[in-house]
Amino acid sequence: MSGVVVRFLGSGDAFGSGGRLQACTLVQMEGKGFLVDCGASSLVAMKRVGVETSAFDTIFLTHLHGDHFGGIPFLLLNEHLLTKRTSPLLIAGPAGVEERVRAAMEVFFPGSSKIPLRFSLQFHEWREKTPERIGEAVVTPFEVIHASGAPSYALRIECGGKVLGFSGDTEWTDSILGAASGADLFVCEAYFWSRKTKYHMDYASIRENRDRLGCARIVLTHMSEDVLSKLDEAGVEFAEDGKAFFLD
Repeated sequence: MSGVVVRFLGSGDAFGSGGRLQACTLVQMEGKGFLVDCGASSLVAMKRVGVETSAFDTIFLTHLHGDHFGGIPFLLLNEHLLTKRTSPLLIAGPAGVEERVRAAMEVFFPGSSKIPLRFSLQFHEWREKTPERIGEAVVTPFEVIHASGAPSYALRIECGGKVLGFSGDTEWTDSILGAASGADLFVCEAYFWSRKTKYHMDYASIRENRDRLGCARIVLTHMSEDVLSKLDEAGVEFAEDGKAFFLD
C-alpha cells in the first residue's frame, strides 16, 4: 500500500441519521494502521466491509461519548475470544480513558474488565497541544467545546508523510485551526446546516471559516438529517460508511 488511506467505517451521528453507523475511521499506510474513534457500532462496521482487526494496533479517541468509544468493550472481547489476538493494543484518549473503558465493559458485560486478556492492553492520556509519537503517527490534541465528562479534543495526526485533522465533536472554536491548518485532509463534523447550537458544528460556520482552516481538503462527517438532505448544495467532499479517501 502506498500513501495514506482514510476509510470511514462509520460516518454517522449518535442517532443513526441516514442509516449510518457511528464514528469510526481506519487510517492505513505501509501495512500499519490505526482507528480514530470507535463508536458502539464499529465492530459491525468492520465486519460489514471485511476489515480485519489486525489492520490496526492503536485507537485514537477524540472524546468519551458512546458513539465515539462505545464499541471498545465489544472489540476487546472479540479480540480475546474470537480472533485470539496476541499483538498489543493501545487506546489513547482524554484523561480518565482507562476508567471509562473499564466502566463501560462492566456495564455491558459484568466481570469482563477483570478478564486476563490474551494480549497487552495499554492506555495513554492526551496532553493539550503536546505532540507525541504513538506508533507510526505523531498526534497533537487541541481541546474543543463538547461536554463529555472529560476534555474533548480535535486531533492533528502526522503519518505516512501526510497530515490529517479530525475535529471530533464541537461547536465552532478557533482551537480546531490547530488541527486543520496545513492538513492534507480535515475531517470535520457538520451536525447542522446553519443552526447554531452548543457543542456541535454547523456547515455554515465551516463555510464562513474555510480560508482560516488552511487545509487542502475538507470531508464532512457526523451529519444529521438536516445536513444529509442538503449535501448537493455543500460543494465539498463528505463521508459515507465504507468510503475511502486516498492520499498519494
